[in-house]
Amino acid sequence: MIARPEQLLLALIGEAAIGYPAPLLAAIGHPVMWIGALIAALERRSNAGSAHRRRAMGLVLLALVAGTVGAVGWACEQMAGDSFAVALVILLATTGLAQRSLDDHVRAVARPLLRGDLVAARTAVAMIVGRDTKALGENGIAVAATESLAESFCDGVVAPAFWFLIAGLPGLLICKAVNTADSMIGHRDARYLHFGWAAARTDDLVNWIPARMSGALLCLAGPGGWRIMLRDARHHASPNGGWPEAAMAGVLGRRLGGPVSYEGEPAPRAWLGDGPAPDASDLKRALWVYRRACLLLWIGVGGLAWLL
Repeated sequence: MIARPEQLLLALIGEAAIGYPAPLLAAIGHPVMWIGALIAALERRSNAGSAHRRRAMGLVLLALVAGTVGAVGWACEQMAGDSFAVALVILLATTGLAQRSLDDHVRAVARPLLRGDLVAARTAVAMIVGRDTKALGENGIAVAATESLAESFCDGVVAPAFWFLIAGLPGLLICKAVNTADSMIGHRDARYLHFGWAAARTDDLVNWIPARMSGALLCLAGPGGWRIMLRDARHHASPNGGWPEAAMAGVLGRRLGGPVSYEGEPAPRAWLGDGPAPDASDLKRALWVYRRACLLLWIGVGGLAWLL
């Protein structure tokens, strides 16, 4: 069996080169979609009752989903005694990584934004952010896409890679399950405030180290990030989101954050970085910072594989 860093390096390169094939997505969906469907089904049946019961049932849901995907990952690894089974583990690992899909989604925003087509850019950015997008201008669209790119570098690339190194395929799949649960039920509205508490707090824990690693990789991908990251990361509402976002703001020399709205409700947010808000050309620069950070991750994993 290949050493785990070597498996991760092959998975990172394979996912970046090929991604998740569109015909396969159309035919059977994506493993993250399967996890999401399981979470949605369990939530509909168990999110009721008192605040205490909702918290308990939210914890049960998280344990069931994480335990199920972890068991699947463990079973796959137990079979990995020959080259075919190892290839299967690597292939499954690629489904937990999102380098190419993240790049694709942000480029889908950048292309029309660079042409001045704000309608198409708003439609594209609405696919990757939860904030209201109908009134966003060029700068607002660029801010939203840049923040999503930076934060998703942690959630979709560094965090699953980190947990694969720590705990193999079960670790990667559990990481994705926790992240998916947080994105679906980890909200502070009336429906999920108590039920999603366990998912939100567990996601904070799972991403604590990867968020800081993500920020460091982005700072290494271009000058100017360290000072802003160390100064502003703590001002973010999330204990983790501020690290990659502030790092990206510093490397670009632009200001992220600021007030937004969700479903018509204003949401004040801290500013991250200095200078003007990013525009379309800055979003294009952010993509190159992201790509260099991914390459640095590959180099780090490759170095670890060589050492081990």
